[in-house]
Amino acid sequence: MSARGGKKIIIVKKKVAGHGGHHGGSWKVAYADFVTAMMAFFMVMWILGMDDQTKSAIEGYFSNPVGYRKGYGAGSSPIAVGSSPTNIQRTPLRLVVRANEEKAFENARQRIMTQLEANDSLAKLNAQVEVNVTRDGLRIELIESGSGDVYFPMGSALIKPAVALVLSIVGGELSTLSHPIVLEGHTDAAQFGANASYTNWELSSDRANAARRVLETTGVDQTRLLEVRGYADKRLRDPGNPTAAANRRISLLLPFTNVPDGMVGDLPVEESAPPPQP
Repeated sequence: MSARGGKKIIIVKKKVAGHGGHHGGSWKVAYADFVTAMMAFFMVMWILGMDDQTKSAIEGYFSNPVGYRKGYGAGSSPIAVGSSPTNIQRTPLRLVVRANEEKAFENARQRIMTQLEANDSLAKLNAQVEVNVTRDGLRIELIESGSGDVYFPMGSALIKPAVALVLSIVGGELSTLSHPIVLEGHTDAAQFGANASYTNWELSSDRANAARRVLETTGVDQTRLLEVRGYADKRLRDPGNPTAAANRRISLLLPFTNVPDGMVGDLPVEESAPPPQP
């Protein structure tokens, strides 16, 4: 084609090639969303496979991460320590679980004491009960007082009404917990007469077993009854007065599942009492 004046007009055509939909960028966003969703799914499945204590600790971290960091050391968190599930926050989690157990035990202690103090029958019977959270766990003690026959007759494992009354209250509260229960029987240092076949060892064990049978009727799962122990007069409550009524007692112990390093039972390692002799 010629233009006016004899000059040729050159027309340049540019063809823009269109891209198919599969060459666009939207699929990348969708794929990234899919990968994120799968990661979240596997995280949830991994957490569901953990034990209850670990899940509780992780829940505590996400509920209050700032408080967790301040309370359990150097910014450690249940999901930031180590690279595998077996290495997760081993030390921090022990502290978290211990703190949760202490809180649960303290709440149970307060509920038990409130009910015991409101019971007029126990006051009339002069039944002495102590509930404490110790280094060993939640300890509940039925302690003899006065003439020493509030819970059991002298030298006998026959229960008296005070035992059933106290354990009905205690058992109702312990049924809300899941910790194992250890029952202990203790006597004073007074020896039986010439009867060498039945001693304080048998008496303390029989009294602990009698308490166990009563506790089983209060709604406490029998599978939680871990041990029945008879200590005779080897763990006196009042060592300065070996024959005192306070040395005759029944103890219920709900042990902690985590014991701090350097501690065994209610005493530091270097001061722990020796195991009782059979």
